[in-house]
Amino acid sequence: MAVSTSSPEKGISVVTVDFPPVNALPVAGWFALADAVRAAGRDPRTRCVVLAAEGRGFNAGVDIKEIRAGGASTLVGANRGCFEAFAAVYECEVPVVAEVHGFCLGGGVGLVGNADAIVASDDAVFGLPELDRGALGAATHLARLVPQHLMRALYYTSRTVTAGELLAHGSVWRVTARAELRAGALGLAREIAAKDGELLRLAKAAINGIDPVDVRRAYRFEQGFTFEASALGVADRVRDTFGTEGG
Repeated sequence: MAVSTSSPEKGISVVTVDFPPVNALPVAGWFALADAVRAAGRDPRTRCVVLAAEGRGFNAGVDIKEIRAGGASTLVGANRGCFEAFAAVYECEVPVVAEVHGFCLGGGVGLVGNADAIVASDDAVFGLPELDRGALGAATHLARLVPQHLMRALYYTSRTVTAGELLAHGSVWRVTARAELRAGALGLAREIAAKDGELLRLAKAAINGIDPVDVRRAYRFEQGFTFEASALGVADRVRDTFGTEGG
């Protein structure tokens, strides 16, 4: 289980998440991911970061088993870890391309919603099953991928959307076959990395500065309701049915 960084080409850093079996990240994993993305962005040799994952899917959100076992302190840790990881992607000093395969759920949507571009395989699906898991959050980031009313319907129903559907909405740059995903992500990263590195960093800061929504503040506001659901016992009641028959 690890977060690793590699540099397959000049100017490109690939940050890879690998937490079998489904990339449901523990608290420490979220902080490790945040540190890796920030470090890659600070490296003056890097002009584009690719965020990728090994295994069956890109990301399945937080580790529900860890939260069940750890209680309130672990929930707070997961909240803070997700906040830091999402912010690290958004605030990375250079553009971030998310390379998505399989499932991208919960915290995965938080990551890709804050990325600068998404390249996805044709088997990729995106969604927030938070209401089925006794949680709330990341509507801020789903709203960056789909129109407002679709975001609400997806959130309330816990349904997913495909990479092809997001391509039609303009939030996915390109959809590829699974075998061609890395090549597709590196192709976009290579095109970005060909630009002047100093100017790219200025461009990233400028584009973030004109965003109509403060993603840090909006997500932190959502997290308050996640903790409120936990304090009221609602989260535990729903979470206890997760993974069970009929749950």
